[in-house]
Amino acid sequence: MTERPGKPKKPTWVIDKERARRAAAAETVWLFGLHAVRDALANPRREKLRLVVTQNALDRLGDLHGMEPEITDPRIFGKAVPLAPDSVHQGAALEVKPLKWGGLSDVVLREAAGERRPLLVALDRVTDPHNIGAVLRSAEVFGARAVIAPARHSAPETGALAKTASGALERQPYLRVPNLAEALSQLKGMGFTLIGLDGTGDKTLPDLLGSLPGRAVCLVLGAEGPGMRELTVKSCDHVARIPFAADFGSLNVSNAAAVALYAASMA
Repeated sequence: MTERPGKPKKPTWVIDKERARRAAAAETVWLFGLHAVRDALANPRREKLRLVVTQNALDRLGDLHGMEPEITDPRIFGKAVPLAPDSVHQGAALEVKPLKWGGLSDVVLREAAGERRPLLVALDRVTDPHNIGAVLRSAEVFGARAVIAPARHSAPETGALAKTASGALERQPYLRVPNLAEALSQLKGMGFTLIGLDGTGDKTLPDLLGSLPGRAVCLVLGAEGPGMRELTVKSCDHVARIPFAADFGSLNVSNAAAVALYAASMA
């Protein structure tokens, strides 16, 4: 009697992908600080799980949008929620699921209405959540449609990122894509001009933007130190520099993004 063959074993890469998908589905984030918590509570897109507050923070939060708070003593707040000891939580913490913005093309088209110059930001291997939070805040202020970053080499949503973003995380799409080079290629197909920012650029950013009136633009910035990867640079249509008053000058990535976004919004 012959044995019936068993069920074919799944390849390792399939198993790893399924595990990653299950882990992502189970992932939650603790947001903290009055501003970040207040904006998340007001965001209908945000799946909210647990709100822990002191009485003083509850009095200052205002509308809880249907959330039932857990009120705790400020002396034991650090034991009630899993936050880092140095978190400036102001007595408010909210457990949430990460936001789901949808695919790149969906976001770009959905956010298109009413803009003079369609504008995006792409970040290559920027891993500091404070830098990304600051970029999200500038992107919202200057009318960018989204901030794009590679999923494996960028900061995920964290409480520190949300607090630095000062509410922008709830309104400004933050898309972590599987492959940044492929995303940039997709943007080219959608009519965006890709401008990498680097001190070695032949043109200054204002001069380059002036030669591209009305064009949809994606500003591409690399991590401090290593900058953009070679493949990312090759994906760009232009590489430009931010002009400095002296022979030498440098900005961290969040400050460079703010300056570049301002220049693009005014061009």
